[in-house]
Amino acid sequence: MQFANSVSYVSFLLSLIVQPAVSEQKWNILWLSCEDIDPILSCYGAKGIKTPNIDRLANEGIKYTNAYATVAVSAASRSSIITGMYPASIGTMNHRTGPHAMFRQPENEVYKNITPIKDQLGRNIPEYSAVLPVGVKCFTEYLRIRGYYCTNRDKCDYQFNCPISAWDEIATPDATYSSVNKPQNKPFFSVINYMVSHESYIWINKNKPMLVNQDSIHIPRYYPDIPVVRNDVGRKYSNIVELDRQIGVCLDDLEQKGLLDKTIIFFFSDHGGPLLRQKRAVGNSGLRVPLIVRFPDKCQAGTVCNDIVSLMDLGPTVMSLAGIRPPLYLQGKAFLGKYKISEKKKYHFGTADRFDESRDMARSVLDGRYVYIKNFYPGLPLIYRNKYREQIEMTRELIQLDKEGKLKGDAAYIFMKTKPEEELYDLLNDPDEVHNLAGLVQYQNKLKEMRNALYKWQKKIKDKGFTPELDLIESMWPGLTQPCTSDVEMKINKRKEIVLTCKTSGASIVYQIGTQLGSELWNLYHKPLIVKNGGKIRARAVRIGYKASPIINLVLENGSDKLDKNIN
Repeated sequence: MQFANSVSYVSFLLSLIVQPAVSEQKWNILWLSCEDIDPILSCYGAKGIKTPNIDRLANEGIKYTNAYATVAVSAASRSSIITGMYPASIGTMNHRTGPHAMFRQPENEVYKNITPIKDQLGRNIPEYSAVLPVGVKCFTEYLRIRGYYCTNRDKCDYQFNCPISAWDEIATPDATYSSVNKPQNKPFFSVINYMVSHESYIWINKNKPMLVNQDSIHIPRYYPDIPVVRNDVGRKYSNIVELDRQIGVCLDDLEQKGLLDKTIIFFFSDHGGPLLRQKRAVGNSGLRVPLIVRFPDKCQAGTVCNDIVSLMDLGPTVMSLAGIRPPLYLQGKAFLGKYKISEKKKYHFGTADRFDESRDMARSVLDGRYVYIKNFYPGLPLIYRNKYREQIEMTRELIQLDKEGKLKGDAAYIFMKTKPEEELYDLLNDPDEVHNLAGLVQYQNKLKEMRNALYKWQKKIKDKGFTPELDLIESMWPGLTQPCTSDVEMKINKRKEIVLTCKTSGASIVYQIGTQLGSELWNLYHKPLIVKNGGKIRARAVRIGYKASPIINLVLENGSDKLDKNIN
């Protein structure tokens, strides 16, 4: 692919550093996202593992050392990535609201009326698709409007059914930067998600050969150093080695196609590691992720950035690099590009609420060195029972050892039967977060500082974690019935253009014309359309969390300005 315009290396560098007023370059942008890894990579200094392909990205790009997810589980985290909003602000913080991991066509969007899951008041809740505040969109819509061809080969998992307005192509093996459907004159924004490092691959790959020396890997102090732990931690490392190999295949393909140095590449994980006290944890072990950005021509190669950034910032940053001013409502902020914010973040905020059938509520503040955690249910144990994660052998073994009273010292720390209301950890001296400093006199100023920061943040975003989940669902789905998007309305304006509208506030409209008619490819409507007499058009509308409207079929009658409409 060739870019529409060319700019010099110097002007591109300036666009990243000094933010010039105008830059018309439309760069290809590729996300290589993965599942469930903390920075266990050789480029981050991890011992006992070699990740040469990811190291290459770091050596040729910017490595971020203080990057964090908003929630340490995929669905809630990905809801913040795709919207640029805090899950606790938009009501997507309770993990697994419905079967949203993969894309479903609107006609296949069905939900169970009742599940075994209970809310804070002990009431059973249904499956649902979160309804976002009016105006909150998938950030990819802004890219599509500005001419980017947006593809996502694999996972959605946004806590709502992925709207058909979000992507040009989604959830097929061909939905990549190499899609045959992409017009040659369009740059791409493409997402490739790698599953091999996911929690489930600890047991899926358990019989595969180890790709690391188990004797050389680091065992966190909150685990006992016993064979079953070394085996599953070794499997985690081995899965990351395989991830690195798969990343290398993609980099080779980009190079062969002449795209590697015409594409901005982001590499990141959706949250921290897959093991106990990592995934679903609200501290550094669950939220800190690797993040690397590689620019065309290896601009800023080898840079290390210690600024605090959030995965919630990725969407606004992509928009900024594409020359699009991020909407003011976004809570995520651009950290690169034309609209990069000048003020550095002082804190990152994390949340933990319901995870599948397990319910808790905790909030955290991280500043790069200290971690503050507020537990809103201190009467619950730190390690609660969760069926999904107990498919990992070491998790089952540690639970049994705890029951038998055989865990000692730091290895017993995470099995506390009740939690303190507040936790404070110094990552410089306690990287495994096993020494709570909250009760020590010499740390009271830091404790108060971070406690106050959390209170102000919760008040600012109107933290929905305090709302019982069934009541939250009722506010989104009155009467526990999914609302429906109104039909698309069409008319012809004075310039003989077709204007599409929808009465549902916050809805997006998609349409098909020409060879797309009847396919699964939908254009995103953003300006009046020109259709010749006798031409056909199909359209429908969707607001996130609502049922999509029926498809409207129209034919512009020959020799008249009338539209012949029918619904199917």
